[in-house]
Amino acid sequence: MNLVSFKNDLKLKDLMVKEIELHRKQDMIIQRTYGKELNGKWSGCAVSCSLRSLAIIQGKELVETYDQHTIYEKELGLPEWLARLEDTIFEGLKQEEAKKWPGQFIKAIPVGVNLEPVKWKFCAYLMKENIERVLTLKISDELKKQVIDAIQGVLKLHEDAIKTGKWSAAKSAAKSAKSAARSAESAARSAAE
Repeated sequence: MNLVSFKNDLKLKDLMVKEIELHRKQDMIIQRTYGKELNGKWSGCAVSCSLRSLAIIQGKELVETYDQHTIYEKELGLPEWLARLEDTIFEGLKQEEAKKWPGQFIKAIPVGVNLEPVKWKFCAYLMKENIERVLTLKISDELKKQVIDAIQGVLKLHEDAIKTGKWSAAKSAAKSAKSAARSAESAARSAAE
């Protein structure tokens, strides 16, 4: 499924930015909770604040469900993985930085684009970082090679997607990475025994 950010609607983005900024000014953005009443006013996390802003824009009640992140896809054209990344970063920030984060995050997303290539680039970056970490581990050279081979398979998967613009073009790389990962897992279990 190809999503288009903010459903290609600049007005939707502008309204979201305005509402989220209002929440920040009213000190309604808090960490460590999805959303709750505090001193007679509602407060919530980055995702909850964004969805509350969306509900206000749409003139709807905010329906709290177990998995709010999926609403980003349906209502904003933003992939669920991006909502989860926003949330993870938000929870790791210092309190004052966290209050600014939802607005900064929404402002940074361009209108009318498919954000899947961003995921592929981000994952490729993470795989490169993981290879560097594995190289520093004090494990056998054989196990190190197997783990790095598995990570390189996953890296290739993402790099192929970046080059082709299609995730499906990387399926054979995914099979190779899966096979390498199984080999590395087996070797790691053997080494641990």
